[in-house]
Amino acid sequence: MADAKSITFRPAVPSDAQVVAAIVNGAYRGDATGRGWTSEADFIAGPRIDEAGFLALLAKDASVVLLGLRDGDIVGCVHLEGSEDGVAFLGLLSVRVTEQGSGLGRALVAGAEDYARRELGARVIAMYVLTVRRELLAWYERRGYRRTGDIVPFHSPPGQRFLRGPLEFERLEKRLA
Repeated sequence: MADAKSITFRPAVPSDAQVVAAIVNGAYRGDATGRGWTSEADFIAGPRIDEAGFLALLAKDASVVLLGLRDGDIVGCVHLEGSEDGVAFLGLLSVRVTEQGSGLGRALVAGAEDYARRELGARVIAMYVLTVRRELLAWYERRGYRRTGDIVPFHSPPGQRFLRGPLEFERLEKRLA
């Protein structure tokens, strides 16, 4: 298990695409080591992201993928996208399957909140979480996020298909200090 306090952060660069895609797909769909508690593999089939999708995130304005590193190795990531209204959207929170449950997710969220406040001028962090992921909704609530009741349909992106559906997202928000 990792010591979450030993994690450092840096913005991702294009050469990180292969490693990040593997970590994200492992976290969301499972990998050769198994499935972590964050897996959506019971609900959605197909990769969560590919290298082209990762590069597209890096190319967007006010968008950053923060990497969590331990001893120089990428062990997790989180995507942030700022907006003009002081809201930063958080997504793609991913921790290597073998490192899940070690506090890295909490460290990544805290690092993302700090980055959003300092670098993006955000006053609020928002995200959308699948409503069927009750344990994940509860995890975010324990981190200070509140459910807004704003429910939107999830439209399956190309290359993904629903195994159970239809699926919906709920918006969560947290006011930053």
